[in-house]
Amino acid sequence: MATPSTESYGELVDSIAKLQVLLGLISTLPIERPSLYIDLEGVALGRHGTLSILSLYVAPTKETYLIDIHTLGAVAFTTTNNGISLKSILESGTIPKVFFDIRNDSDALFSLFQISVRGVVDLQLMELASRKGSRKFVSGLAKCIGRDLQISPAQQTQWRVTKERGVQLFAPETGGRYEVFNERPLKPEIIRYCQQDVALLPILYNVYNAKLKADGEAFWQSEERVRQSQSASYDGKSKDKAFGWDQESITRWTDDWNEDIMMEAMHGS
Repeated sequence: MATPSTESYGELVDSIAKLQVLLGLISTLPIERPSLYIDLEGVALGRHGTLSILSLYVAPTKETYLIDIHTLGAVAFTTTNNGISLKSILESGTIPKVFFDIRNDSDALFSLFQISVRGVVDLQLMELASRKGSRKFVSGLAKCIGRDLQISPAQQTQWRVTKERGVQLFAPETGGRYEVFNERPLKPEIIRYCQQDVALLPILYNVYNAKLKADGEAFWQSEERVRQSQSASYDGKSKDKAFGWDQESITRWTDDWNEDIMMEAMHGS
């Protein structure tokens, strides 16, 4: 499989006209397998912060779009094309959307724009479900890319350099400021940072999906994460987010999953 380029620029969607063109494209995409891969960036991303950029990789066309939420505001989600909006896409249970750790993204969408995401595939949980051995802690995206992505050493180096240049601009511990995501025009380093991770998510999806199929596994608790992110007690900075699953939880969720499947079958769903 060809690796998406981490050098190409994502197209900036910063007007209603551009957004409507993108919505028209999305309406034609297949839904049998995920076509949309999404990542969000912002200042203190979550209920107490802001959402600046929604990065979208469209797998069938191999194109990345950076939807400028900071510029467009709420109309980024309510603008329609033939009745389809970004909000309706995110809330659709029949259009699969792939995220890596949906929790803070879901918190921001729900708290700031009243969007309750459905149809979520969480790659962090796919990795956890397909992992052999301990599932006590979840893995971060950088670890998954470094360990599981089948790309050349040169591409690994390129990815790392792009990541570091972006982090230097926004991470306070390196002298950066998260407000850089709201500066216009966007710095080239930030555009590359937003583009490259989301463009690599389809490869990780294929890796973990193949493992799950080979092992006969078919469930991960993405929807439960969405519910947690919308609760009043959710803390996006909690250290507890690093914990994965214990065997008791896995057994309980598997039983719940099987019961749901049986109920759906009984009702012809």
